[in-house]
Amino acid sequence: MALKEIAFVCTVHQDYVSPISASDREMARCFETISNSCLPILNMCASLEHDGVPFKLSLVLPPVLCTLLSDPLVRDRYVAWLDACSALGAKECARHRGDKNMLAQAERIVEKIQRDKACFVTQYGKDIVAAFAGYQKKGYVELLATTGTPLFMPHYADMEEILNAQVETGLKAHRYFFGTVPDGFWLPEMGYAAGIERVLYSYGISYTVLDAQSVLFSDVEPKGGIFTPVRCSNSLGVLARAQELDDAVFGQSGYAAHACYCNQARDIGFYLPSSALTPVIKDGRSRFPVGYSYWNRVNMQPQVPAVHDPAGTDVYDVEQALTQCQTDAAHFVSMIREKLSRAEQLLPGAPALSLVCVYDLSRMQKWTEGMVWFEQVIRAAAQHELTLSCGTDLFLHTSSLQKINPYYGASCGEGFGENLLSSKNAWMLRYIRKACARMIDLAERFPHDTGIKARLLNLGAKEVMLAQSLRLAEMIDDRSDPDAAAEQFSDAIRAFTTVFDSLGSNTVSTEWLTDVELRHSIFPWMNYRIFGKKR
Repeated sequence: MALKEIAFVCTVHQDYVSPISASDREMARCFETISNSCLPILNMCASLEHDGVPFKLSLVLPPVLCTLLSDPLVRDRYVAWLDACSALGAKECARHRGDKNMLAQAERIVEKIQRDKACFVTQYGKDIVAAFAGYQKKGYVELLATTGTPLFMPHYADMEEILNAQVETGLKAHRYFFGTVPDGFWLPEMGYAAGIERVLYSYGISYTVLDAQSVLFSDVEPKGGIFTPVRCSNSLGVLARAQELDDAVFGQSGYAAHACYCNQARDIGFYLPSSALTPVIKDGRSRFPVGYSYWNRVNMQPQVPAVHDPAGTDVYDVEQALTQCQTDAAHFVSMIREKLSRAEQLLPGAPALSLVCVYDLSRMQKWTEGMVWFEQVIRAAAQHELTLSCGTDLFLHTSSLQKINPYYGASCGEGFGENLLSSKNAWMLRYIRKACARMIDLAERFPHDTGIKARLLNLGAKEVMLAQSLRLAEMIDDRSDPDAAAEQFSDAIRAFTTVFDSLGSNTVSTEWLTDVELRHSIFPWMNYRIFGKKR
């Protein structure tokens, strides 16, 4: 009988925001990532460890997120934000004093906020990055490296210096934050094009994860399909994502769409008067979710209380939701077992079969019960003949791996990342590629400079990397926050252009330089020479 393994690869994305100049809305997104992604996964690990449940998972914590989590100002502002949310909760409890169902939900939300504060301050000492590193040392978590900022690598496949700079920055950040050398490397949005494997392997990377189509549409038919690892022609290991398992959760009729789950779209931040939302949202400021939702998904249309069903069918029932989580988790594990059993029949000679499940925890944030479901899946899998493994483990049980040349692919858009180069955001690429070419030229022209010129060049390197973030293109394409994304991109391009012009004219405003350095304090170790040609 073949060994049956399941590997969970969890990613968290967070675009860089300056804690000094970011708006309340931008910082709220960062704080939601902490409360709804980072703390829940840590608490899940603690619960599983306490109960003696065997588990392993691979986790991607990008350098941008680790930078924000390590910033003392972000930590202090997060605690203040939790206090503000608790104060808003007191007002909500008073508002719903006459409705026991609404009051109970408001009280549950306040309790969660208080637990988050206790965990963050007391249990983890405000240092979430160190907590994740601790679970890696215990062997429960494998931390994968990724690029310095989330660029879509196929867009720069013809600019090897850019790929080298991003990979090198990501590896440096991984050693800086976690003190280890990673085996695996995460390609943002699993974006792959021919030649990227050479860059990864040149930096000592052992494996990466690609979308299923990149493996299945390769030049030769993979004998094990997506159920066994393969290697690129240069021996870089490849794991294939099981896309069906992602669709089972987040598809149109997936688990997350069940009507009994909480409807975060009907958050009070969108419909209550501004005066009722203080101190989280100040009067006259832009609206954003504040974490107080009282409705289920029966009615997914307007975000106003006037649509409330008098019969109460749209009121959120937490007990019903938790019961549904258990049902959905059991069904998911059953589906995995069935797929692996079927694969065993079709591949009788395989010593080990595996499925790789990739989940974006930032997407899981929009499913209030998502982390409860995830923990139930891990507990249910441990009770059956499924072995929970990290990515590296999947390569241990096969002595020889088939070599393939993967196909172009990505996990976003329709499988090719076309949403990152659509009619809405295509204008961005010509500016960033021009800045990239200029940055490569600057690294060649000023190879040994120090002092103020080195500061300028290091700042220019940071601004180019920030402008390369695919999250900005996503926010414009899906219209989640197009104005903020366009402004952030334009600011980065303008800052780099100022650097370029200053070096050309041999003049610079030290006041301007110092101000931008303070606002964009990411990558304090940055060395602009990484953009130079490798010789």
